[in-house]
Parts: sequence; C-alpha cells; structure tokens
Amino acid sequence: MTRPLLEQQLQSLDSRSRDIFRIIVDNYLRDGEPVGSRSLSRLLPQTLSPATIRNVMSDLEHLGLIYAPHVSAGRLPTQAGLRFFVDAFMELGDLSDDERRGIETQVKASGSGATLEHMLTEASQMLSGMSRGAGVVLTTKSEVPLKHIEFIQLEPTKALTVLVSQNGDVENRVVDLPVGVTTSQLHEASNFLNAHIRGRTLAEARSEIGRLKEETRAALDALSQDLVERGLAVWAGTESGLPSRLIVRGRANLLENVTAQGDIELLRHLFDDLETKDGMMQLLDLAEEGHGVRIFIGSENKLFSLSGSSLVVAPYRDKDSRVVGALGVIGPTRLNYARIVPMVDYTAQIISRLLR
Repeated sequence: MTRPLLEQQLQSLDSRSRDIFRIIVDNYLRDGEPVGSRSLSRLLPQTLSPATIRNVMSDLEHLGLIYAPHVSAGRLPTQAGLRFFVDAFMELGDLSDDERRGIETQVKASGSGATLEHMLTEASQMLSGMSRGAGVVLTTKSEVPLKHIEFIQLEPTKALTVLVSQNGDVENRVVDLPVGVTTSQLHEASNFLNAHIRGRTLAEARSEIGRLKEETRAALDALSQDLVERGLAVWAGTESGLPSRLIVRGRANLLENVTAQGDIELLRHLFDDLETKDGMMQLLDLAEEGHGVRIFIGSENKLFSLSGSSLVVAPYRDKDSRVVGALGVIGPTRLNYARIVPMVDYTAQIISRLLR
C-alpha cells in the first residue's frame, strides 16, 4: 500500500472505525474466525448498538479493508486490510532478554565447529519452533576456497558433479552431458579442473579457466573442454540463477488445525512452490532492497500468490556487508507479525555477526 493511500484511508477512519477494524484483525490473527456485530458490541471499549456497528463495518468493507466470507457471517480482514493494519496500527513486540539469549546461544552452538549449512539448518528449525510456521533460509553461492571437483556418470547423458570446499562443505548437482562422453573424459575434465581450482573461490576459478582457454583447448579434446565449462557453470548458477541452497523446516506446523479442503489445496500450492524453488532468487533480491525485515502478505509476493501465504524475511550479510542470504518464516496470512518480525530480525543479526 502506497504512503498517500495509507494516509488517505487513515484520515477516513474515526476512532470507533479504528477500534472496530483493530478488533476484527486482532481476532483474525488470534483465532482465524470472523467477528460479527454482536460480538463486537461486547468487545468495544464504548457502547455501540449492533446497527451502528454494522454501518461502520459496511464503511470498512467499502474501503476494501474487510469482507464477509459468506452471507450472514461476521467479517474478516482482506489482504489489503492486513497490509493496512501492519503499516498503520501494528505495534511490534520486543524479544525478552531470555529469548535473545536463547536465539544467540542456539545459533552460536550450531555454528561452533560445524559447516555453514548446519548452522543455517538449525536457524531454520529454531525459527519454525518459535513461530509455529515454516522456517526458511536462502543462501547464495559461497565464496569460500575450493578443494575438489569430481564428475560421476549416472547415465549416458547425465552426471553427478560433486564440489568440495576447503571448509568441508559438499554440494552435488546433476548436469547434462554432451552426447558421446566417456568415463575417461569425465576423469580428464575432473583432473584438469582440480589442477586449477584448488585454493581459489568459484569466481577466481572461472576467471583462471577463462585465462587458460588456449591451454585448455590444447590439453583437452572438445568434449572434455565442454565438461569443464559445464562443471563450473552449474556451480556459478548460470544455468538456473537460483541460490545454491533452500532450507525449509517445520512444514508440519502449517498443517496444524487445517481441516477445510480449500486450505489443504492452498498448502499444496505452497509446498509445490517450495519444492520447485521457482523464483526463489527474487526473495533474496526483495530482502536486499529493504533495510531489515520485509513483510509480504498473500499475493504481494507473486512466488506464493497461489497459496496466499505470508512471508516475513530479513537478509543476512558477510564481513563485507554484502547480502549473502535471507531467512524468515512462511505461514498463513494470520501470522503473529508483531512477534515474528523482531525474532527474524534478531536471528539475521546474529548470523551476520557470526559470518564476519
């Protein structure tokens, strides 16, 4: 919602309209249930008749802030209404000292002597447990020095490439092979790469292989040279543009209390999105565009538009203050935003601190 529209809608709401709207949203975030005029009359600080409340609700509905899920039902906030509430009314909670210490202790303990992937996996699991949603972590390609690369033929036109970094991280990718590649050519390509990538980052390795292009042509046949280029390309992400890792923990939390067939179908769409990782790189871009935590509600994020899920996400940075990943929580639109925002923010700060 743009700032002028937000201010315009704020000015159009008097104190009782704000009170009614806030109660409808608070009730939805807590219980997921619509609120009717009779219930509102008991919850409001001032005494208003059900008829007056219905008139106010009609005005809020006209503004696009609430809607009736079916005839004679109470009202629920629309996605626009939730965005309006988050921008205009929501008061962020703060983490207690015990919660801060708990997050810091758990993240640091998982990072002590372990790989970066293990630390991020534990962070995702922790966010899931604290939020009762799904914890998600996205990482870009690591710029740590490389140690070893190997091609393992799976079938005539497929091979598994295994990349080992000097800090012990191991990543696997399946690549398409040129027609006619033999096992000896796979070994030849692996040996050539290993002679030139050890101790270099991926970017440095690509630059070095490019510099040695004439030598590469002389040392390798055409098929082996193609393998060298494919082996480096898949790790640089030039084939897919996707981050190297997507870590999701706590999907079962999203299934709790889901009974309606429509809700199950929405979750299926969400799980499909997570499985395919389609468009995940845009989350890193979106996180990098803002400072601190970003909140995307329902269709505001086209990646999850079919499932209508909400995402609270924050970037984390390396020692050079570059965004190298993002972490957050995915869940239904009635996430407890006021609690989750500081939780995600503090976790991202801790991880950034450990990466420096």
